[in-house]
Amino acid sequence: MSDYLKQGIIYGATLIGVTAATLIGITTFTKLQHPPITSVQRGFRGTAIAQLYDPAELAAAQAASKVPRSLPPASAAGVKASVAYKNVRVLGNLSVGQFTRLMVSITNWVAPKQGCAYCHNVANMADDANYTKIVARRMIQMTQNINGNWQSHVQNVGVTCYTCHGGNPVPKNIWFNNPGPESAGGLAETQTGMAHPTERINYSSLPYDPFTPYLEQDHSIRVQSTTALPTDDLSSIKETEWTYALMIHFSQSLGVNCTYCHNTRSFGNWAESSPARVNAWYGIRMVRDLNNHYLDPLNSVFPAYRKGVLGDSPKVYCATCHQGVYKPLFGVSMVKTFPELQGPPASPTAAVEPPAAAAPTAPAAPTPPH
Repeated sequence: MSDYLKQGIIYGATLIGVTAATLIGITTFTKLQHPPITSVQRGFRGTAIAQLYDPAELAAAQAASKVPRSLPPASAAGVKASVAYKNVRVLGNLSVGQFTRLMVSITNWVAPKQGCAYCHNVANMADDANYTKIVARRMIQMTQNINGNWQSHVQNVGVTCYTCHGGNPVPKNIWFNNPGPESAGGLAETQTGMAHPTERINYSSLPYDPFTPYLEQDHSIRVQSTTALPTDDLSSIKETEWTYALMIHFSQSLGVNCTYCHNTRSFGNWAESSPARVNAWYGIRMVRDLNNHYLDPLNSVFPAYRKGVLGDSPKVYCATCHQGVYKPLFGVSMVKTFPELQGPPASPTAAVEPPAAAAPTAPAAPTPPH
């Protein structure tokens, strides 16, 4: 076979291969379709405060947010739970029927596979030996506190145990103080909490723990100055970076963009923000209340394997309830059929029961630089 013939065969085969690849590429390309987009106006017209949603993604989120069927209401008449049972420190004002209905519901919401034994010593239901029973008692009080004292955030929808747990003994979305990666230290090193991307801030190179300073501690959330020249606002670029990390968490937790709350033309302008920004302002303070008055004080109750690497209690943030949805469970109110969880609100400073030794102080996690 001549060299010319060989070259012709090779050229022809190459041409056929390129043509086939092109046809496959065209066929694949023509199958790709731009998804239909739903636009929802979140603020005044003309302010560009709109949210774009993919209906397919919304449908998937709705399928994952199924609300369990509630048991029929029980009568308030009859013997009270505090009389019929021993060691009922919360909900003793309910009738036996109401109390039993709520206990069965909580089991389905939190530990459907483990059953009553997840919290109780089934041989002696009054026993407080299981730490989970002590925690559950306090979480009931926390739920009452949310529904009774934080309607500025949860409004009339409210929450139940299922809002956060969703059928899991431990909610999927909790957080701990983050010590950051090990470092060599030294005079030249500056720990700003950056350049260590994590999933909970969408793998950005922003500070990896914006939750400790803002959702447990009470640092001011700052992004930009409202004046052209320096005045008494000494907020730094580093504080802006910590704030952006927190805002990314908000966006991920609710499945929304910045314009859900803000007019990005002027982040600091409340008058041009959507009403959701006010709701979020209260939400931040509600989360701080829950972490400081309910979860952190349980530190001496939680076993070591339930704590973070710094020895701190598990804590809540926006994702704990929202789970990627702008309204938990898409706004379905379960608490309306469980009035016993609407109140009376428990005092935020109520002691953990039974009384325990003071919780150990964990090493301080990174705080935003000033």
